[in-house]
Amino acid sequence: MARLDLQKRLAILSDAAKYDASCASSGSSKRDSRDGKGLGSNEGTGICHAYAPDGRCISLLKILMTNFCIYDCAYCINRVSSNVARARFSVEEVVRLTVEFYRRNYIEGLFLSSGIIRSPDETMGQMVEIARRLREVENFRGYIHLKTIPDADPALIEAAGRLADRLSINVELPTDASVKAYAPEKDPRTIRKAMADVRLKKEAARERSHTGRRAPRFAPAGQSTQMIVGADGATDTAILGNATRLYASYGLKRVYYSAFSPIPDATAKLPLVRPPLEREHRLYQADWLLRFYGFDLDEIAGTAPGGNLDLDIDPKLAWALRNRHLFPLDVNRAARELLLRVPGFGVKTVTRILTTRRHRTLRYDDLTRMGAGMKKARAFVTLGGWTPGALTDSADLRARFAPPPEQLALF
Repeated sequence: MARLDLQKRLAILSDAAKYDASCASSGSSKRDSRDGKGLGSNEGTGICHAYAPDGRCISLLKILMTNFCIYDCAYCINRVSSNVARARFSVEEVVRLTVEFYRRNYIEGLFLSSGIIRSPDETMGQMVEIARRLREVENFRGYIHLKTIPDADPALIEAAGRLADRLSINVELPTDASVKAYAPEKDPRTIRKAMADVRLKKEAARERSHTGRRAPRFAPAGQSTQMIVGADGATDTAILGNATRLYASYGLKRVYYSAFSPIPDATAKLPLVRPPLEREHRLYQADWLLRFYGFDLDEIAGTAPGGNLDLDIDPKLAWALRNRHLFPLDVNRAARELLLRVPGFGVKTVTRILTTRRHRTLRYDDLTRMGAGMKKARAFVTLGGWTPGALTDSADLRARFAPPPEQLALF
């Protein structure tokens, strides 16, 4: 088979990498090359991202080392039985691409994943070698995220953590049963053990020795994981429940929900249960409520009849509509925990409310200037110059926020 040129391989392997969602880069330690030594920089809160109009992150060189794979996971477009164009980079080519893209100011870091070639150890070994050459030969100080392989030798994963800012290990699907059904070559127990090892090594890296010296750094931006949603019959409540356990058990920075869409040449019969992208969006919103807004899983589940989130309205609004007896809230008196539950109020808005109301009484226009989404919030709050009256309990309140019905085409 004729070898494709570098540009064609880059097109294939960057397109193949779009299915890897877990490429956020926040939380790393600060490094830069302003002292004239090294190449690249990485600010304390993570690198800056640029986004394409469709929302894709374009500040990282996000590629697969190869989309050849010995596994046959039913939901993966790069599975061994899939009829897709294949390509592969050498270690030297990935290093050269990263450095040259950085020097042209196209990127600020590297997100590297790969199909499994020959064996997990050989694949992981090549990914570690890429990171090693960038750090030790090119003196690259930019951001590196490696998608690690749980079946690989733990020594290779440890070496990856010494070189990369963040590691991620995919849990693949929401339940063990689904993994066994659709990815029988992968073992959920092995995946969880690898994630636990990463957590333990990261915690050990924070400790000092008896002489006061710190241990070598290990994945300073932590670890994340990716869960494919919509490829099996798991409900949204089951998905969020699994994510909650993953956060608690492995100290994850983020669980990424990747919407499954049918693959044109797919041979497997996978149940596409609900519209994938809308579902992914609602899961991210619910995840955010669980992590930053004080909601618990039972409250989210209470807004999800049959175990699935409402696709027409966001989960916080769904919760508020089911708990109208708690509203309207007096913005000038309500506690922070309750203000965070007002639809249209984000964490920053609530912080501004609490800071400002110490000095004066807030009015409706003040909230608009603070960035509150008053189109949603107005039915759930009272404050100087505003009361919702009967709006809070009106029968058509949900209809005000849900998208209008569409006329279906006849032909």
